[in-house]
Amino acid sequence: MAVSVSTFLMRCALSLCLFLPALPAMAQGKECAVVLMHGKGGTAQRTGFFGRKLEPYCTVKSIEMPWSKRRNYDDPYSVALNEIAAQVKEFRDQGYARVLVAGHSFGANAAMAYMAQVGDADGVIGLAPGHVPKYMYDNGIGTDAVDKARELVAAGKGDESVTMVDFNQRIKRSVSMKANVLLSYFDPAGLGHMPGTVAAFKKPVPLLWVVGTEDPLFRAGSAYAYDGAPAHPSSKFLVVHADHSATPDVAAAQVLAWIQALP
Repeated sequence: MAVSVSTFLMRCALSLCLFLPALPAMAQGKECAVVLMHGKGGTAQRTGFFGRKLEPYCTVKSIEMPWSKRRNYDDPYSVALNEIAAQVKEFRDQGYARVLVAGHSFGANAAMAYMAQVGDADGVIGLAPGHVPKYMYDNGIGTDAVDKARELVAAGKGDESVTMVDFNQRIKRSVSMKANVLLSYFDPAGLGHMPGTVAAFKKPVPLLWVVGTEDPLFRAGSAYAYDGAPAHPSSKFLVVHADHSATPDVAAAQVLAWIQALP
């Protein structure tokens, strides 16, 4: 029986599809994607309100980090950065051209460390950046534990447990973790030291540093770390009227406006 030209072409197209590899799910028409990290002792759900404020424009994925309440420093900083990298790659594979890394408090610290160590993000958003190991060390908070951890790691005993006093927004608590894990987070000159990581960004990208007027780090101003970042015309030091915890929610609308204004 004769086959029409249109039917023949349709059959050819269907046959060709059988031999094509499966394509990844593509971005659903949104301009950007954001990898979002929570603060010390928090959960991925803690940043949910802020993430939802960005959703009309960006796809947001909040991920649980090793410093969450549940994980309690179960992996070193290098593993945390690998977890961020995996989510960045997933967004790239889905077709997003712009992928930003963002975080609250310790999560902001991680976003900056990620840009310094991996450096493949298109922008960094630090919401009430926190975790200041140099301040802790210089003021005798956990200093002995950091020194002990350094000795154990140097002796090849990084898996031994060390107990220290952790410090979070003026609250101290005792935590135990492997020596190599402790050193990765609390070395005063390591990945947790934001002035060092910001200055070491692998490339100039837009940096939004958001701090509240009631945040302990507010008094340090932009000179603390922000000013040391590679210059970019879209970078901004944003001050909002909020304490450390409320900063993401208070700043959400302004953060979204900043993202939408990126060239």
